[in-house]
Amino acid sequence: MTVFNAAYCRALFAVFSIFAFALTLIPNPAIAAGALAVGKCGAYGQAFDYPAEEAARAAALKQCKGTCEAVVMKRACAALSLDMANPCGAHGYAVASRISNTLNAAMKKCYDFGGKECVIRAWACDAKG
Repeated sequence: MTVFNAAYCRALFAVFSIFAFALTLIPNPAIAAGALAVGKCGAYGQAFDYPAEEAARAAALKQCKGTCEAVVMKRACAALSLDMANPCGAHGYAVASRISNTLNAAMKKCYDFGGKECVIRAWACDAKG
């Protein structure tokens, strides 16, 4: 009878483990907004996994020093690149569904705007970005 109880316990544990893992894969739509605020000379602010876009935007703008504008990301990623040779010069930012696409697009925009040594200054992804 002890063999049956041990086998039963292992099977029950396996079922609950699979169920717990499956729950982690279900997206939480209540937490799915973020923002990246961009200012002059490399100033930035970021917020991710906020319940609403406006809350994320406000949090990102609060972190950014000076006059800044914010882009919202919803289940996506955002990135900011700037020119290391002139941090107050060319910069680029992008929002995309995958981090690799976001980083590439931000770098491309920095170079398109005249950057010579563009680097990623900041990036963030919100839920499932």
